[in-house]
Order: sequence, then structure tokens, then C-alpha cells
Amino acid sequence: MKLEELLKSEVIAAINKLYSANIDASIIKIDKTPPEFEGEFTVVTFPFAKVSKKSPDATAIELGNALLQSSNIILKFNVVKGFLNISFKDAYWIDVLINIPVKNYANLNATGKKIVIEYGGPNTNKPLHLGHVRTMLIGYATANILEAAGNEVHKVNILNDRGIAICKSMVAYLRTGNDKTPQLENIKGDHFVGNYYVEYQKIFEQEVGVLAMEGIATEEAEKKAPIYIETVEMLQKWEAHDPEVLALWEKMNNWVYEGFNETYKKLGVDFEKEYKESDYYLKGKESVIDGLNKNVFFKKEDGSVWVDLTSDGLDQKVLLRADGTSVYITQDMGVAEERYKDFAMDKSIYVVANEQDYHFKVLKLVMQKLGEPYADGIFHLSYGMVDLPEGKMKSREGTVVDADDLIDVMITDAKEFLEASEKKIDIPENEKDNLYRQIGLSALKYFILKVDPKKRILFNPKESIDLHGNTGPFIQYTYARIQSIFRKLDETGFQPKDTTFNTLLSDEKELIVLLDHYPDIIKFAAENYSPAEVANYIYHLAKTFNKFYAGHSITKAESEEKLHLRVAIAYRVANVFRHGLGLLGIECPERM
Repeated sequence: MKLEELLKSEVIAAINKLYSANIDASIIKIDKTPPEFEGEFTVVTFPFAKVSKKSPDATAIELGNALLQSSNIILKFNVVKGFLNISFKDAYWIDVLINIPVKNYANLNATGKKIVIEYGGPNTNKPLHLGHVRTMLIGYATANILEAAGNEVHKVNILNDRGIAICKSMVAYLRTGNDKTPQLENIKGDHFVGNYYVEYQKIFEQEVGVLAMEGIATEEAEKKAPIYIETVEMLQKWEAHDPEVLALWEKMNNWVYEGFNETYKKLGVDFEKEYKESDYYLKGKESVIDGLNKNVFFKKEDGSVWVDLTSDGLDQKVLLRADGTSVYITQDMGVAEERYKDFAMDKSIYVVANEQDYHFKVLKLVMQKLGEPYADGIFHLSYGMVDLPEGKMKSREGTVVDADDLIDVMITDAKEFLEASEKKIDIPENEKDNLYRQIGLSALKYFILKVDPKKRILFNPKESIDLHGNTGPFIQYTYARIQSIFRKLDETGFQPKDTTFNTLLSDEKELIVLLDHYPDIIKFAAENYSPAEVANYIYHLAKTFNKFYAGHSITKAESEEKLHLRVAIAYRVANVFRHGLGLLGIECPERM
């Protein structure tokens, strides 16, 4: 039985004995004791004042004394303004330590729930950028945490591979590409195609400028620019299945997919399945027509199809344009239906920036009105945008941070930082490049994931690489320090064993209490879709271990009992680092 549940049962029995009152377990609130107070768990006694007919402080004192007499695991208590802080005996925490499994630690019991989580969502006309990085890191880590919490999880991606923006790159390539390829130019495929998207914008602005000089208003000039007209015509040909257009579209998209896959691998994220908008936008149109026939949607005089969400606190939303073409939500409807066929999920999570909050409210309401079985399970994991020290990312102003460039910069920064550090790098020369990669990616991932997804984030690469403070490299360094201790002990022939331990120092107990909390952190992080809960817990554990290590030697412990005890603690701390960082997609170097 978990300690909280055991404590609840003992509180119920004590209240009954003290005041002849039967209380419901639901009114008992038990929290972890704040670090500034003595104790491990705190019972809130205000709800009991009604039956005790005494002040919360007096009630807490009476309850504390009763628990002290009835429980064989409680050592002492203190009362602070109606809060009963309880300390447990060393024997209890030693038993907790010994019973922490050394494998599959914190993987919770199966829930029986199926969850699909979508993250990524790139357009196939340009490379991935910092915004995509945050999307993928949050999605990948959240998927891992949900799986650790006992759910069946399926990771998927949506590729926005059709539409006017895609045709812009295609038209620019036809105009200026001269049959070049990424291979001939030695450029990643997504960067190669993205360059033509930029080229389109240059040509477009030039042509609009020429028309403006002829006295044509800007808005009209933008519609009359030859390259824009060519792009609209190309989109129409694509929708009419023109063979030449489709062949070019397929060739350029494949270049982009090859580039994306390289970036996914560098970043350490993956997907079980990828859905392409081009495969499902027609299926979405079928759903709209079906809803129209069932009078769930309505048609306006111009032939466009709408849904009325005014009774739901929103407004009317177009689902099909007057010319019968789909809008963005149409393809999401088609993909949602296909996913349910693939996975029969209980919950479908979309990791998308908060700029799309309205979109996903509409999607959920639309699918509910259609009576789809998966509609109630649609959940938008809305995250804040990413800013740079120089300001918001803006693609037209050239301040978008390319994902590949960002990864390379982080690895370079890690190398420069470590080479300039006063700490000796404890690895062979031929392993250093891999270490720089591990640390650079750790700095990037942890900096982003330690922030609650809902919050906007200011990303500063220089702040993320440090062997001190709340950073990924600091936790990696602590893990490597523990491995170094184990290597030194191995050299002496030491064989660890869980022997009989009698007493704990306060620092030793603090670490065991933290280790005991870890499964609860996983559960809480999963329930709140927040990798930040795991990240900040691991940092707290690393900080606590380093404080302990600064005051207490492991290899030169004062007794054999203490040596085995501290090794047992350090071993389990290292396991939690490896497990927790693994959930975040961060590797643990054995040496640093």
C-alpha cells in the first residue's frame, strides 16, 4: 500500500477513536511536506475541526499524538498553523529503498487506454524550424511519459503536403531550377526546396513592384503578378490530377521527406505513422457532405457549407468553400476518421501551438455533432510560442531559426564550453564528438522541456549549456559523476549488496523520499501532459544528490554499512536519471 493510502487509513481510524466520528477518505488531504519544514508528509487538519470542535492547531496536535501511539512507522510530528507534518521512522524508509526495483522503475500498471499523439506537422515547402523543434520535443516526451504511465501510445505525424504554399516552391523551381537536384547541389532536400519558396517570394515582390509602378494598387497587383497567377493555375492542375504537375509535386515532396527524416534522426524523435494531407482532404469533404445530408451543417446561397457553433459559444465556421474546395479543418476531419480506423483510440492528442486553440475547439465540436465515437477524446495540447532574445520568430524577416542549424550550433557550443571548462573531460579523444552531441542536444531539449508547455518560452542557447544550475548538462554531469564512483569501486573489487541498514542521516533520507516520489511524478506528468514535471523533478534530485555528495563520501564512507547504503542510494538515483532523461529523449553519457 502506498504511504499516502496507509496514512489516510490511519487518520480515519484515529479520528474515529478520538471523536467517535466516521469521516470519508475524500476529505483527507495529504501533501508532500514543503522543504522548509521538517517532515515527509503533511496532513491538512482543517476539515476535521468540525468533528473535533477545536481549533485546527489543537486538532492537529491531538491527531498527531494519536497517530504516534497507533502507528509503528511514524517517528514524530510537528504542527504549523493547522498543518500536521509527519516524519517516519528510518526503518520505513530503508524498507522503501530496498524495495525500489532496479529495473522498469516507475513504469506504472497498464490503464487499458489507447492514446494517439500527433506532433510535428511541417509543410513540405520549407525546412523544420525552432517552432517545430518545440512541437516535436513536447510531443515525443509526452508520448514517452504517457507510455510509462501505463497507456498504449501511438506517435503520429501530419504532413501538410498540398495547397498554394507548396505550389509556390514548385513554380519557382520550374522558373529558375534548371533541373537541379539536392544531390547535384549537395544540399539537404528540405533546404533545397525551401530555397525555391524564398525565391518565389523574391520574384513575387519584384513583379508586384513593377505592376505598382504602372499605377496598379498593391492588393490588385498581388493578384495580377504573373508568378501568382501561375501558382493558382498549378494548384488547379494539381486538383485536376495533371500528370506533369503531380510528377513534379511528388519529386519535390520526396526531396523534402528525405531532409525531414535526417532532422528527425538528428533530434532523436520518431513516429509510428505519418499521415499526408493530400490523402485525406477528400475524405474530410465526404464527412462534410454527410453532415450536410444529416442537417448537422448548412449550405449558404453561394454553395459554401458551414457549421453553426453559436450555441457552443463560438460562431459559424466554413467547412467547404463555395467552389467546393476544402479548408484546413476539412483534412483534419478526414485524418481523425482514418486514425480511429487505425488505432481505435480513447484519446487523440494534438501537440500544436496556442495560435490554433480556436481551430481545435471547432474540430472537437464538429466531430461531436457528427456523433463520432472518438470526438470526446480529442485534446489539444496547446503550447506557447518560442521567442528569441532578439524577438519573435518571423519567417518573412529572416529570423526563423532553422532546426538543423540550431542542432549544429548547440553541438558546437557544447564543444566550446567543455573545452573551455576547468573540469577535465574524462573520455578518450575518439569519443568526444559523440559527447559533444549528447550534451548539445541535452542542453536544447532540457531547456525547452523544463518549461510548462502552456507558457511562452524565450530560448537562449548560451544559457542552456552549463554544468551548474537547472540545465540538462548539469543532470548529465551528476549521472556521470555517479558512474565514476562506481568505476572506482569496481577497481577495488567492491560487490554491492542490500545489507542490513539501521539508521539514516537526514541527507540520505531526503534522497530516499525523493526516489519514492518518482512514480507519482510520472503519473502527475502524464495526467497533465507536462514533461516539465519530470524535468524539474530530475533537476531537484540532481541538486539534492550533489548536496549529499558534497557532505558525505561514498567511496570513503565511515563504515561498511554506510558504504553499501550510499551505493544502494546512488545506484537508484542513477537509474532515475537514466529513466527520466530517457523519457525526455536525453542520453546519459557514462563519462564527462
